[in-house]
Amino acid sequence: MMEDPVRVILVGAGIRGDIYGHWVSEHPDRARVVAVADPDPDRRADAAHLHGLAEADTATDWREFAAGPRRADVAIITTQDVEHVAPAVAFAEAGYDILLEKPIAPTERECRQVVDAVRHNKIVFGVCHVLRYAPYTKALRDLLAAGRIGEIVSVDHIEPVGFAHYAHSYVRGNWRRAETSAPMLLAKSGHDLDWLRFVVGRQVRTVSSFGGLKLFRPEHRPAGAADRCTDCALQQTCAYSAVRIYQDHLAAGDLHWPLRVLTPRPDAESVAEALRTGPYGRCVWACDNDVVDHQVVALEFDGGATATFTMTAFTTSRPRQTHLFGTLGEIYCDGTRIRVTDFRTRRTETLDVEVPVSPDDPLLSGHVGGDAGLMDAFITAVATRDTGWIGTTADEALAAHHLVFAAEQSRREGRTVTIG
Repeated sequence: MMEDPVRVILVGAGIRGDIYGHWVSEHPDRARVVAVADPDPDRRADAAHLHGLAEADTATDWREFAAGPRRADVAIITTQDVEHVAPAVAFAEAGYDILLEKPIAPTERECRQVVDAVRHNKIVFGVCHVLRYAPYTKALRDLLAAGRIGEIVSVDHIEPVGFAHYAHSYVRGNWRRAETSAPMLLAKSGHDLDWLRFVVGRQVRTVSSFGGLKLFRPEHRPAGAADRCTDCALQQTCAYSAVRIYQDHLAAGDLHWPLRVLTPRPDAESVAEALRTGPYGRCVWACDNDVVDHQVVALEFDGGATATFTMTAFTTSRPRQTHLFGTLGEIYCDGTRIRVTDFRTRRTETLDVEVPVSPDDPLLSGHVGGDAGLMDAFITAVATRDTGWIGTTADEALAAHHLVFAAEQSRREGRTVTIG
């Protein structure tokens, strides 16, 4: 076991890199960031300030660290989806342990390329399927293992993305086009399908999926709408007005996500400028987006259990909701509360799951505690060289991605796909 803190290189200092970096800063006895690579000077400078780094410990290009003398134990890679493969392979070949933001890569071939590099170099490897690490996931799996509802027969799982979140990330934002990022199911909901496999505890044998882009298309643009929300006469009545969405966050004093996506150091002036000139001020009906805004996936597992997954943009922002139906009872959970009904006793029990929140750093409660749980498990695995702490192996992560690609194939081709 390592006696010194695990040394970390942040490859990407955007929102996800910032979250994992904050966990490190909260646990200096266990880990410390020793270098950061990011092309954005403000994000790079903010990360350097948080972690007390000298200019020599920062770089605009991660290749400078991957090719140079080894300076850390771990590379945490949180670049954009299409930029995962090159740094993951390079740092694996340089012998670094790797924590890689999901998805592994946008295509199955690239996912296999990364996993092959991980296997060949025998490194500790984790994928940020953060839902596996949420406290309520452990509580739920303990209930299932104890036989509280008998054998699982079916599951209904929904991801309510939220209308404002969808407009931000998938209409105006970095994940709006499949060819420049990834399909919606992979970019947003890949860990939901992974989570369903994890909870049910069986392999998926067939999958079928339907969905499309319903609303955010040019033909649905309201009469009188301007190309930019700052110029629009409908600003006060449009649900998707960028001015309203981001002003709400400013008014609430929430200066992290999504405002830091618009500008590294958000305030009233910088946000207003971003809306006047940047991509996040565009009308949602005047963008170049093509990813789906609603999708359902039907799964059949070995043994005959079934599950449905629904991803929809058309909700308020709230946690995922899951209903599990068993031979002896049913369970409903929403990330912080689990309600168990036993058919035998006719009783219902409600369990409140505590989500650890740092009063000084609310970032660490992300994904109902899954972000912090992931970092705790991964750093422990690196320090102890015991990969049992990691919730998903490289092969498991690859299988979860394979399921997503099969679901997308089903949606595009209009047929049920058998999982090999």
